[in-house]
Amino acid sequence: MPLESSPEQPLPLRTVARAVADWVGRLGRVWVEGEVAQLNVRPGQSLAFLTLRDVAANASMQVTVSRGILDGLPTPLTEGARVVCWVKPEVWTGRGTLRLVAYDIRPIGLGALLARLEELKKRLAAEGLFAAERKRALPFLPQRVGLVTGRNGAAEHDVVHNARRRWPEVAFEIRQVAVQGPGAVAAVIGALVDLDADPQVDVIVLARGGGSVEDLLPFSDETLCRAVAGCGTPVIAAIGHEPDTPLIDFVADLRCSTPTDAGKRVVPDVREERTRIRRAREILLQGALRHLGHEQQQVERLRTRAADRAAGNVRAARTETAHLHARLRALSPLATLERGYAVLLRDGHVVRATGQVSAGDALTVRLVDGAVHVHADVGSAP
Repeated sequence: MPLESSPEQPLPLRTVARAVADWVGRLGRVWVEGEVAQLNVRPGQSLAFLTLRDVAANASMQVTVSRGILDGLPTPLTEGARVVCWVKPEVWTGRGTLRLVAYDIRPIGLGALLARLEELKKRLAAEGLFAAERKRALPFLPQRVGLVTGRNGAAEHDVVHNARRRWPEVAFEIRQVAVQGPGAVAAVIGALVDLDADPQVDVIVLARGGGSVEDLLPFSDETLCRAVAGCGTPVIAAIGHEPDTPLIDFVADLRCSTPTDAGKRVVPDVREERTRIRRAREILLQGALRHLGHEQQQVERLRTRAADRAAGNVRAARTETAHLHARLRALSPLATLERGYAVLLRDGHVVRATGQVSAGDALTVRLVDGAVHVHADVGSAP
């Protein structure tokens, strides 16, 4: 019912504000669609505030939403996102302003697509498909590189050209397939399985150029992600540009920002390796020379020590020989003979008494400078 009033009996403003609030409140909760024109989320606050805009009608309204609803969204809400909100209109009587209170927010269009991808990402991560420990090391120098790429695309040139600039002899096994559209997932998986079964292929590169989220959608397909995870051959993902992050980036053994980056990382740089080899040879040579010099010093020390020891041994031996010679001279009968004495021998034996000799026996008189042969004439001593 309309409120009754007159210039003589005006209504209090609060009465009108409450009436408006009651009338708006009868609308109940409704679903509305719009674009997030402005988002205000303050740390520590339980409520957030956003401006919902109808672009076609150039109309906008303020929306209040709890942080719990925002935090529960699959992907963070951003300005420019299209959403549908379950809201209830309310009038704030204190200021007489109209606002919408949101009880549910759901992204639509691209936002809904990103939300589904985020849910799939969380599920695959929970299964361990993104775990670092399951990622395989790439070969240092692959004999043959498998490449899955689009037909007549720049991605193939970027990978092959940059790889061969670094290592001219690198060989490629290339599979050109559809990389977007309805048949892309099956085509890429078929090429991937084919290359994985080839024993000469040491690493596989999945490459395509940039595009919209929808264009790159095949490379976030769950079936393809599981096929990459199941490969026995290491897989490099080089999809789109730096900001693009399809889900196979998280499953692959190595994520490259672009196909050009993949060409640079799939093989070593021959010039860098030659430089490393030259430096390694120099280090080895220097080490060998240092070791040889050390050993030469050791040999010289041993030689000097041995020579000193030998000279000392010779001096000691000479001294000992001189002592022995002196002792021998002291004990030798020659010293006695030199003083004018003689030794009488009979049949080679020393004669010490006259009783050992008979008259006419042949005797030998040993002198200092020779011997004299005589015959015995036995008699008594004078």
